[in-house]
Amino acid sequence: MTAIGIGVVGAGYMGKAHSVAMNAVGAIFNTPLKPVCEMLCATTEAGAAAKAEAFGFNRSTANWRTLVDDPAVEAIVIASPQSTHKEIALAAFAKGKPVMCEKPMGASLEEAIAMTNAAEASGMVNMVGFNYVRTPATQYARKLIAEGEIGDVTWFRGEHTEDFLADVNAPANWRTRGRATGTMGDLSSHMINCAMALLGPITTVNADIETVHSSRPSEQDPSKLEEVTNDDHAHCMCRFKSGVMGHLYFSRVSTGRKMGYAYEVSGTKGAIRFDQEDQNALWLYRAEGPEAERGFRKILTGPSHPDYVEFCLGPGHGTGYQDQLIIEAKDFLNAIHAGKSVWPTFRDGMEVTRVIDAMWQSQDSRRWVEITH
Repeated sequence: MTAIGIGVVGAGYMGKAHSVAMNAVGAIFNTPLKPVCEMLCATTEAGAAAKAEAFGFNRSTANWRTLVDDPAVEAIVIASPQSTHKEIALAAFAKGKPVMCEKPMGASLEEAIAMTNAAEASGMVNMVGFNYVRTPATQYARKLIAEGEIGDVTWFRGEHTEDFLADVNAPANWRTRGRATGTMGDLSSHMINCAMALLGPITTVNADIETVHSSRPSEQDPSKLEEVTNDDHAHCMCRFKSGVMGHLYFSRVSTGRKMGYAYEVSGTKGAIRFDQEDQNALWLYRAEGPEAERGFRKILTGPSHPDYVEFCLGPGHGTGYQDQLIIEAKDFLNAIHAGKSVWPTFRDGMEVTRVIDAMWQSQDSRRWVEITH
C-alpha cells in the first residue's frame, strides 16, 4: 500500500462518518492507497482538536484553508454545510487535490456548475457522496435492470421519506431556515440520484412542493413561534430520457418513516422493490412459471452481491449505514489510484441539482418543465 494523507472538512454527523470510513477502508478492502487521517477541520480550534483525537487524526484546524493548503493533505473530503462546498472545492482543485464532496453540491445549480467546471478543468478525481445507492442490494438491482432481467422498464416510483420534523411542536432549527436546507435541498438529491442510476437521465418534471408546518416554536423561546422558510415535502411526476414514466416523493414529515429510501421498478418481464429500512433485502418478481406460484421473492444480500464479501462471509448477516461510507471511500481511493474519476462524479451530482432546479421552476410556474443543458 501507498499512504495518502486525507483531510476532512467538517466534524459533525457526516464528518465523523467519513472519518470512520477512512480509518477502516484500507483494512476491509485492502485498497492500493492506504489513507492516513492527516487533518480535521471544525468550527473552533478546541472543538477540532477534540474531534481529531476522537476520530484518529494527526492534526486539526479551525480554518479550512489551512487544511487545503497543507502539503501533507493529499485528498480532501468536504463534509461541511453545502453553503461552503463551492469555495472549498475550488480551492482544493486549484491546489491539484482530489475531492469527495457530500451531497448536495453547493447551494444552487449555478454553484454546482461552477464546481463541475473547476473539477474537470483541473483534471483531478472528483466524487459526490451519494452513499445510499452503494448498498449491495441497490448495486444488485442496478445490475439486474441493466442486464434486462426484468425486461423493458415501464415505470419507476421512488421516495426518500423521514419523520424527524413530523411533530409540529418540534422547535425550529437550521433545517427550517432557507431553501438550501429544506427537504428539496436535503433529502431529494439521494432519490433523484438513485432514479437516474437505475433508469438514466430525467428529461421533464411536474412538481408540487409544500411547507406543511409554516411555523414552529423558537429554539430560544418556545413560547414564541418562528416562521419556517423552506419546504417539508414534495412530489413530482417525471419522464426519463428512455420514455419511462416515473413518480418521486420526498418528505421530512412522513410520520413513522425513519429511513424511507425506497423504490419500485416495473418491467415487461418482472419487477423490483427495495426499502432502505430493510437494506439487506431486495424483492424480485419474475413473470414466469405457473400463475398460481408467482409472487415477489425476498433476496437476502450475501457474498455473491457487490461489495458484500469484504465485510462478512455470511449471507443474510447484512451490512449497515457506515459500511456504505466505507464502500464510498474505497471507490474514491481506487479512483485516485487509477487517476480517473468514477461514478458519481461532480458532473453526475450537477445533473441531480439540475433536476432539483427544474422541480422548483415547475413549482413556481405550475407546469411541466423540460430539463435543458
